[in-house]
Amino acid sequence: MYPTISDLLKDLFGFYLPLPVQTFGFFMAVSFAAAYYTTANELKRKTAQGFLKPVQRKVIQNKAITATDYISNVLLGALLGYKGLEILLDYNALVQNPQAFILSAKGSWFGLMIGAAIAYYNTYKDAEKVKGKPQKEVLEEIQPYELMWNITAIAGIAGILGAKIFHNLEYIDDLIADPIGALLSFSGLTFYGGLIVASFAVLYYTNKNKIPTKHMIDAAAPGLMLAYGIGRIGCHLSGDGDWGIVNLAVKPDFISFIPDWAWSSSYPNNVIDEGILIPGCEGQHCYMLPQPVFPTPLYEVFMAIGLFGMLWAIRKRVTIPGMLFCIYLIVNGIERFSIEKIRVNSTYNIFGNAITQAELISTLMVIAGIIGIVILAKRNKTNEASQTTV
Repeated sequence: MYPTISDLLKDLFGFYLPLPVQTFGFFMAVSFAAAYYTTANELKRKTAQGFLKPVQRKVIQNKAITATDYISNVLLGALLGYKGLEILLDYNALVQNPQAFILSAKGSWFGLMIGAAIAYYNTYKDAEKVKGKPQKEVLEEIQPYELMWNITAIAGIAGILGAKIFHNLEYIDDLIADPIGALLSFSGLTFYGGLIVASFAVLYYTNKNKIPTKHMIDAAAPGLMLAYGIGRIGCHLSGDGDWGIVNLAVKPDFISFIPDWAWSSSYPNNVIDEGILIPGCEGQHCYMLPQPVFPTPLYEVFMAIGLFGMLWAIRKRVTIPGMLFCIYLIVNGIERFSIEKIRVNSTYNIFGNAITQAELISTLMVIAGIIGIVILAKRNKTNEASQTTV
């Protein structure tokens, strides 16, 4: 496995380039970029078809710089300088443990003063540019796809918070044992938690900007599926614990063409240091599982990317607003429910049955998708009938 991108580059190209980038974090960033690209293109397409209109909002030109602006900019500049200069002075510490470095009090006081001074100067220059100029309120038009940077940022922040919250609810014993570590750790993220919280946050923002919900969720559906598949690449390559149950079975002959590690893997050098020590290994991430398991993230990569291809192929044929998202709910729910059968997860006892959090949520997603399709189809049929009679 490859806990960091440096490990991956070394294995692929034979040289070690020290980078403070974790493999899981890298692929998470790529997944957000993929969702941004596909969703923005869908919003452009829907705008060209006339389904979406430009967003009008008021903007104040020549707005005066306030004391609050000075304070906030100086504080941000001081923080960036405090950590930024320390990165240059002790880059190796950042590479060895980015999480510990970022969350620690380690930093440069000289850098803090430089950062604060630069931020103050830049704010002062901005104040001089508008000094004496009259403020005026104007209306500007923004195309829906131009809001994608804000949408992506909101989805990212809310998604990580939701994923962390749902993970800690799923593994409540770990939270009780080490609440600070559980809350601040960069590992331990539940996809459905992130999806639910991010969806509410994004839809609040888009509704506020008068983007129709049905068209917004349809535009996002393929990208969500693609982002999930790319994110699972990071899970598999880093060995972040999202693996399956023990698999000691002999690989069947009909899949003899696939590599052995795609059938069962011990996840050597996994990023969470799970299992037993690897003989002869020194340094960080020297653990492997005592028994091989199903590499379920790898299976989900192929299923999710395949489902993305299906959603992308039918997106222009599904003309009822909201219908594509309902299809996404169904196929996503079926995919995740299926993989849960061979995946390691904590369970809840519901009416005497051991059910995982993902099984429960995926079941609700399938039900919601089916109900949504029925309702939307009936409404569309009623609308067509009323237009015919008119």
